[in-house]
Amino acid sequence: MKLYLVPTPIGNLDDITYRAVKVLQSVDAILAEDTRNSGILLKHLNISKPLYAHHAHNEHHGTNGIIKLLKEGKVLALISDAGTPAISDPGFLLVRECLKQGIEVECLPGATAFVPALVNSGLPADRFTFEGFLPHKKGRQTRLKNLAEEERTIIFYESPHRLLKTLEQLAEYLTPERQACVSRELTKVFEENIRGTLAEILLHYQTNPNTIKGEIVIVVAGKA
Repeated sequence: MKLYLVPTPIGNLDDITYRAVKVLQSVDAILAEDTRNSGILLKHLNISKPLYAHHAHNEHHGTNGIIKLLKEGKVLALISDAGTPAISDPGFLLVRECLKQGIEVECLPGATAFVPALVNSGLPADRFTFEGFLPHKKGRQTRLKNLAEEERTIIFYESPHRLLKTLEQLAEYLTPERQACVSRELTKVFEENIRGTLAEILLHYQTNPNTIKGEIVIVVAGKA
């Protein structure tokens, strides 16, 4: 019995390791955040395995069933729609329960969006904090106020329909002059990295709202 956490490409389907392919070929079944999206990747890799949905809406009540399969001797792989499972995606609850139950867990190295965004931002990468998605409502202002004093480079994930609001609030709480980079559609054909101050980046997207598409990573310099 064993659970593998297998990173999947964040855009370009060629960005998957040989080892990840071998693991996906060898397991008894694959747990996927969205079986439709994962089905496209598996078809591209010529892998045919039973697929079970494991996402934010069923991970609480579905974990016990997965644990049962593992205890029966099954070897399973967990994948998310893109990137490394449990990084702002389902996976943490299942990993924690597996470890409680004495089930072996192994995470493969591989794609995750915030690393290339951080490295190509041009901002210091020796010390950073990953914040994932900011709270939508409760606790959002408190989090932003606390981050205003953060000296490390700060990394956020954001959705297209919240980007302008988030940039406005970052400029308000962290100051408009703070250096930043917004990376969009990483590894894909239309990859875009917009660098400058928060005020400059906000103006860019206010002027070009039609370009706000795809997965987004915001990297902001820490307080000097």
